[in-house]
Amino acid sequence: MTSAVQSSPSDQPAEAGTRAPLVFGGIPEAEGFARVPITARDRVHFRVDRDLPLAEFRADLPDGVTVSHDEGEGLYRVDGPCGQGQVLADWIRAWCAGRDCTTVGLRAEAGVRRRAPRDLPPAFLEDLCRHYQPLSLKRLQRNMSTIRLHLPDPDDLGQQVAEWILKAVGQYDETKGVPFGAFLATQLSKWVHDLGRNAHGRTAADTENRQQKAIAAFQAEHQRRPTERELAAYMGQSVATLRRNSQTVATLNGLRNLQSLDGGPDATEVLLPDSHEAPDQIMDEADQTLLSHALTAACAPDPTAARSQRAAQPNVLGWATWYLTTWGRQTKTQVSADLGTSVRNMNVHADRVERALKDRLAELSE
Repeated sequence: MTSAVQSSPSDQPAEAGTRAPLVFGGIPEAEGFARVPITARDRVHFRVDRDLPLAEFRADLPDGVTVSHDEGEGLYRVDGPCGQGQVLADWIRAWCAGRDCTTVGLRAEAGVRRRAPRDLPPAFLEDLCRHYQPLSLKRLQRNMSTIRLHLPDPDDLGQQVAEWILKAVGQYDETKGVPFGAFLATQLSKWVHDLGRNAHGRTAADTENRQQKAIAAFQAEHQRRPTERELAAYMGQSVATLRRNSQTVATLNGLRNLQSLDGGPDATEVLLPDSHEAPDQIMDEADQTLLSHALTAACAPDPTAARSQRAAQPNVLGWATWYLTTWGRQTKTQVSADLGTSVRNMNVHADRVERALKDRLAELSE
């Protein structure tokens, strides 16, 4: 098999200090992107409270309208002609309502610049992906500790990188004068960080990232780890704020590697006292243990879910929402302000917990 990357069509050596253009499927890279230029479309983003019958949805879409589904985020994106965003949003809302689906966070965005990778010449796209996949994996080596938390299986990582390359192809604007390889490298760094944001909530992931960077910078400067007060001063925070944020990070780290308490040989058996022997206070504590066990298990990763699905990641934001509103006696508005996220986003994650929690409590009551 010949290499996907060839020299320039003229087969003449490149001048000193310059690089021969990449050629994929017999087409120079720049020419391939120019053949299918990026164009503006109106886009509608939304989620639903249960799985959407995607094949039926696609069949009913108006002419010239396309849909994509990000299973990891549970997000649907519908693209249509410019000026039709709000009309599409109303149509989607009505279509879902007619099938007992409730849309969550539906919004229209005008003038989104994208290209459809499938419109590129197949041989060009295939060779481009084959060329950039190993380069992307090499670029991601510095982020491998973060990636393994979310994609421990090498096959899943390979699939994710392929999806990221296609995503970059769809977003790359060749008119900006930036090489595709440089654009892809920049996007990969962002998308790796988004793995944590999507799995654990934007605020928790960003808080952890800021703390890790501050600790690393302090260590590089002083050759030791900072104390609590030193870290707070270094980050420009009060000690109370740092402690609150540290608790968020601790919860994130605890849930990140959590598995279902019912699964695996190392699972811990929960022993409950006999109701005829235990006083009421002990039974109250046992009830709390059952609820705590059910909530934790409802937020733990589902080992049967595909790695690309949200269920394969611990639902940290859902756990925090339920815990703080149930036992912390806070309102969702208060929690939203403390965590720096929207009530809508909290509801999406809390609804996932509710569905799993009902199943857990039903099992425990049998």
